Amino acid sequence: MKIHYISENNSVLNHFLGQLRNVNVQNDSMRFRRNIERIGEIMAYELSKTLPYKDVEIQTPLGIKKTTEIETNLVLCPILRAGLPLHNGFLNYFDHAENSFVSACRHHPNNDDEFEILVEYQAISDLNHKTVLLLDPMLATGQSIVAVHKKLLENAAPSEFHIVVVIAAPEGIAHLEKNLPENCHLWVASLDEKLNEKNYIVPGLGDAGDLAYGNKL
Repeated sequence: MKIHYISENNSVLNHFLGQLRNVNVQNDSMRFRRNIERIGEIMAYELSKTLPYKDVEIQTPLGIKKTTEIETNLVLCPILRAGLPLHNGFLNYFDHAENSFVSACRHHPNNDDEFEILVEYQAISDLNHKTVLLLDPMLATGQSIVAVHKKLLENAAPSEFHIVVVIAAPEGIAHLEKNLPENCHLWVASLDEKLNEKNYIVPGLGDAGDLAYGNKL
């Protein structure tokens, strides 16, 4: 799996990441969603540099201009619900893309720290021979992404598969490297230190879904 870290150099991306984490800022849910959306726009731009392009000629009011445009068909797939603001950022840049939606959540059958991943709601478009971008702000254990990847590929063969996360833990990256094909791409805005005993990212930012949309029962 090829991994792309995009916050190694100082940029406005780090400014938005800092606001996401800041307990004095993140409780403004509208601002939290907007910052993830902005990060999505930045990551979409960086990812766009690796896509295939074709030469085209366009008609301007005064003549012909040779340029390039994206050649592949894109499908954006956020993991609900936390992935929605990230999806909005990507959709702002890839407004021609198709969209698929999948839910994944931790289920604690014994009401303790042990959990399994439930992949339930899904509205998946035709992924065959297309470039799929799987969007989830947090990569903790990696189990949700592996489960969704498996679900998406049950009846499809995309030409490329990209996974986009805002914050990742080393344990989650290791899990993806062990369980996903080598031709997958992983895009990471920020790499954090570790997971805690409850499998939450440290220092992280908390629960992205709750911060974006309110606490769940």
